[in-house]
Amino acid sequence: MHASILRWSLLYLALPFLVACGAKQKDEPAEGSSALSVVLTPVRSYPLARSVTVAGPVSAYEEMQLGVELSGLRVTALNVDVGQVVRKGQVLLELDHRTLDSSLAQAEAATNEADAALKLAQAQQARGAKLATTQLISAADLDQLQATTTQARAQLTTALASRDAARLQRDFALLRAPANGVISKRLVQPGQVVSAGSELLRLIRDGRLEWRAELPENQLAQVAVGNEISLTYSGQKITGRVRAVSPGIDAQTRTGTIYADLPAPGPLKPGTFVEGRILTGDGQALMVPSAAVVQRDGHSYVFVTADKQTVQRRRVSTGQTATGRVEIIEGLKAGEQIVSEGAGFLGDGDRVRVVAGKDAATP
Repeated sequence: MHASILRWSLLYLALPFLVACGAKQKDEPAEGSSALSVVLTPVRSYPLARSVTVAGPVSAYEEMQLGVELSGLRVTALNVDVGQVVRKGQVLLELDHRTLDSSLAQAEAATNEADAALKLAQAQQARGAKLATTQLISAADLDQLQATTTQARAQLTTALASRDAARLQRDFALLRAPANGVISKRLVQPGQVVSAGSELLRLIRDGRLEWRAELPENQLAQVAVGNEISLTYSGQKITGRVRAVSPGIDAQTRTGTIYADLPAPGPLKPGTFVEGRILTGDGQALMVPSAAVVQRDGHSYVFVTADKQTVQRRRVSTGQTATGRVEIIEGLKAGEQIVSEGAGFLGDGDRVRVVAGKDAATP
């Protein structure tokens, strides 16, 4: 009886201790259960086509402002419109030339008259020279005939010059295309009275376009004449080459301009603003999988491990992206182990458990 009471008393006293031990064992996690599973990848060097990405406008390589050299004349014919392809020498615009035609006719008549006077003077001089050999006219009369011929020749020269000037004025009434190209702007209407020097039409010479882009000085130094450029617009890829690089830097903006020829501009039009890549050459670069780089607080980070048990967050500077990898400009060294899968769930100093992954086995 007393022994039974003693056993129950001991069990009652030990019960809280047993419960506490069982709760502790239940709450205590198994070793490694708090470590996150990650895949590690070493930092390696890969071939990389170097490029600079920048946006800029498409412009005419040479846009010519066309006008006339006469004032106060009315436009009687306008033969072109915006977007029309024209050939060199083609008449684009015609002015009222009736007055000019009259002046040209008078100049041609004066030229014919002067030519006839010269021929008459030359014939008289020739007859006088024959008569002078037989002394039928005096030397003074022969000199007079020679002077008349000289005067007639001078008058013809003056008349020819006046006729050429009248023809030139008449030709000024026609505005001709100075080169092959495309009409890009029209600022005149039929019937309009124009003035000399005012812009009436605008012509893109040879229809040739170029892409211009402003680059900061550090990027401008990477670009050279002949570098290939690639633009994408309306689902089409347009390629060209850098024709010129500005030799100086703007003191205010600290930028320079590159000019790239577009042999086949496709759907591009002058004024289109488009982003493009300038291929500056091939090289080697330290690269990591894109998933290894996480963005936090506006900066790029990767998680590095030395013991494969804990990770440290490290800030890096990134460059180009290619084939699922990101270039690391600063912050990592070749051979360092970084988290390539699972980085988005990590914090600085977290414990990790390394598992096999596709990227980890990729050479």
